[in-house]
Amino acid sequence: MALEEKRCRKTKPVFIEPVDQAMRGRRAAANTLEFLTCSRNDSFQTEVETNIVEVSNTQAARCLLLSPTPFFPKLMVIVFSLKAAAVVAAAVVVVVSAAVVVVIIVVVVVVLVVVVVVVAAVVVLVVVVVVKVVVVVIVVVVVVVVVVVFVVVVVVVVVVVVVVVVVVVVVAVVVVVVVVVVVVVVVVVIVVVVAVVLVAAAVIVVAAASMQKQ
Repeated sequence: MALEEKRCRKTKPVFIEPVDQAMRGRRAAANTLEFLTCSRNDSFQTEVETNIVEVSNTQAARCLLLSPTPFFPKLMVIVFSLKAAAVVAAAVVVVVSAAVVVVIIVVVVVVLVVVVVVVAAVVVLVVVVVVKVVVVVIVVVVVVVVVVVFVVVVVVVVVVVVVVVVVVVVVAVVVVVVVVVVVVVVVVVIVVVVAVVLVAAAVIVVAAASMQKQ
């Protein structure tokens, strides 16, 4: 004997009569009615269908309640897992960012020191070479030409030497300034990027912590 299909609405209980009197002995209730309670969750406004299974005289009627409620624990486990993963990822980002900042600062300082030392060595070498060349030229001029020519040549050579030394020093200073400016700009950009990453990671950590508290 089949039972008619009934609907379970939001606030109304539904009673389904069993087909077998044997249910009386297996029920702790005073009557033989089966009680279903509708879900009161506001997120489910639609009616919940109940399928009544056709059974024989020795079986009781069954009501299959189709509702997504059993999936809530799994969903909460997934959400908590995602929160924990977000917290761990944010912590890893913070640690890695700090390590990257330290490494970048060390590398920049080392590069700056190496550049300054190399430029200073080049300047000293150029000055020494120029001085040696000037000395040789002066000696040759003294031996070859007369005093007047010697004086003129010496004046010219001194002027040339002064100009060369000034040019070399100016070029060296410009190179050092350019290198320092480039290094400072790179450091500033890197620090800004790392600061943005750290702030974003901190925001993620705070958001994840607040979500986990909720």
